[in-house]
Amino acid sequence: MKYHIITFGCQMNKSDSERIATILEDRGYKSVSEINEADLIVVNMCSVRQSAVDRIFGLSQKLAKLKTQNSKLKTILTGCILKSDRQKFTKKFDLILDIKNLPNWPKNFDYKIHHGEICNIRCENYLNIQPKYQNNFRAFVPISNGCNNFCSYCVVPFIRGSLVCRDHQEILKETKKAIQRGLNSIRKAISNRAREIWLLGQNVNDYQSPTNLSINFAKLLQMVNDILGNFWLRFTTPNPQNFSDELIETMAKCEKVTPYLNLPVQSGDNKILRKMNRPYTIEDYKNLVKKIRKKIPDITLSTDIIVGFPRETKKQFENTVKLFREIKFDMAYIAKYSPRPGTAGAELKDNVSLPEKEKRYKILTEILKETALEKNKKYLGKEVEVLVDEPVPKNGFLIGKTKTYKTLKFAGPKNLIGQFVKVEIIDALPWGLKGELKKNKKCQHLS
Repeated sequence: MKYHIITFGCQMNKSDSERIATILEDRGYKSVSEINEADLIVVNMCSVRQSAVDRIFGLSQKLAKLKTQNSKLKTILTGCILKSDRQKFTKKFDLILDIKNLPNWPKNFDYKIHHGEICNIRCENYLNIQPKYQNNFRAFVPISNGCNNFCSYCVVPFIRGSLVCRDHQEILKETKKAIQRGLNSIRKAISNRAREIWLLGQNVNDYQSPTNLSINFAKLLQMVNDILGNFWLRFTTPNPQNFSDELIETMAKCEKVTPYLNLPVQSGDNKILRKMNRPYTIEDYKNLVKKIRKKIPDITLSTDIIVGFPRETKKQFENTVKLFREIKFDMAYIAKYSPRPGTAGAELKDNVSLPEKEKRYKILTEILKETALEKNKKYLGKEVEVLVDEPVPKNGFLIGKTKTYKTLKFAGPKNLIGQFVKVEIIDALPWGLKGELKKNKKCQHLS
């Protein structure tokens, strides 16, 4: 039997899909890259915006056509699914399964088709399933699942539940395995090490180890940093409300923690923040940014913004514009508000028109283009370290990320993918950099 996983949404969903692959391969399934070759298709969905849900409806029509060509084909829907959508999808998928119940998924499979095979996975917390990584040089390591914040626009507490933190020992165990796996797979060919670890959580700075309450996120970050080996360490996503001085100090002193931070602000207006149930003020946010930049001067700062939240006036939006001009973000992920069923925000009248949301989106994007270009120009003529990600189709270029999470394009051979290399910056654009590979400048990362 062959399987294919389609993943939508955030890095947490990508990590979940890697654990789904482990369960399926434990039952004898083989992964295929082409959807029309699969006997089992798993769709890992996202519900953060209505547009994400709409994509699943479109995909379900394609899956229905595939079923007419392959009578054996079975489909599973999982991931972040709202209760209001679950019933709508029931007739479009053979099974709808809760990702948190992943260890017990085999009990729901058709045993006649699968010859009564028994799954060997045994664990209470699905996050403790060893993932089948989709990448030889990058690992997503969840530290928690769910959230207790109940931001009025967000469905996470309703679809992932309340915050549950993983045992710090399990996190360290998975991270060490990922680093060692990367070392072994790469050393055979090029005798060096290229590695990137992402610690994931809906709100990472709420982390507290269930087996040792003294271990918070700052201490966990230090513990992962101290693991033997040369690798970059990143994390997402924190909340400004409890971003501690201890965490800032830890980020500054840990040599493997990269100078990049996504710090969601969501709005530049205090009244809108209160309606969003975001318990900090813009003054708090600006003071936090000031402290972070003082301790980590070269940090790249990105944020998340929602435009057109219910009853957001033009004057309140102007406060977000002012914040953008003042903070000068390197990057921002700007979303046009869409009500999510079950949230407090959905009870408010969505009274900002779509054309007005589009207008506000464009205004912030133009400001971002200016500030991002200004920030990127500071890299011109500099030599930077890059983790090579992937090739650009057909034109011989490679795409990579700098330590500060800048996207960089340069010409080079495909055998550099997964390696650290030195690149000189020759051009700066709003959304990235262009560079020139420095000959004989591979970065040697040995344990």
